[in-house]
Amino acid sequence: MASIFSKSNNSVQGNGIVITSEVARWLALGMVAGPVVITLAWIVLGLMRPEIKTEWGVSGGITGMITQPFSGLGLGTNGSLFNAAFILNGFLLLAGVIGIFQTIPEISTRARWWLIALFTLTPLGSVIDGIFTIDHFMPHMMGFVLAVGTPVISFLVAGLVLRRIPRWQRLGTGLLWASPLTLLLLVLFFLTFQYDKMAAGIGVAGLTERILVLEVQAWFVAMGWSAFRHS
Repeated sequence: MASIFSKSNNSVQGNGIVITSEVARWLALGMVAGPVVITLAWIVLGLMRPEIKTEWGVSGGITGMITQPFSGLGLGTNGSLFNAAFILNGFLLLAGVIGIFQTIPEISTRARWWLIALFTLTPLGSVIDGIFTIDHFMPHMMGFVLAVGTPVISFLVAGLVLRRIPRWQRLGTGLLWASPLTLLLLVLFFLTFQYDKMAAGIGVAGLTERILVLEVQAWFVAMGWSAFRHS
């Protein structure tokens, strides 16, 4: 593990682009802003939409929040707004991913780029889901798995790296616990994702999905805020 950690300068250069530590510090806040955007979007747009029956079940209102994954908000009234929130969430998270690992000089260049590559999969998934709505099921589901499934691995790798750095030790340990928790919540969602129940406006697929997404996004917020405060 010794090669993972090495001191670096106050700027990071790659492909002719220099990112100063101060710029990286502010970019890290994208990990805070992105989750706020998507969370407010499914709460506000969900409550604004009256409960209506669709082929994907009841969309809108409290019933929709419990029974239907919030991707259903990407269809119908204000659907374009919600899809825009998906895409904006992705780009903000991407900025945060680029910024956060540039604020930790104890990480070697090789480890930094591995972490950036892994964590970039989540914002990529969010952008895909904003482009391909739930009625394009396969690409949308691929985006979903990238967004909330890959953190099972990225949280684990980040935890192993960050817990060896004193000021990141606590969060690194937390990420090690977040990895199996995310896997457990992901399995729970797929167990409750039953189309017949969802189409009938019953079941809890909407609730289990929201818990999963909130858990994943909360760890992104914790990482972004920690990078902003400690850099």
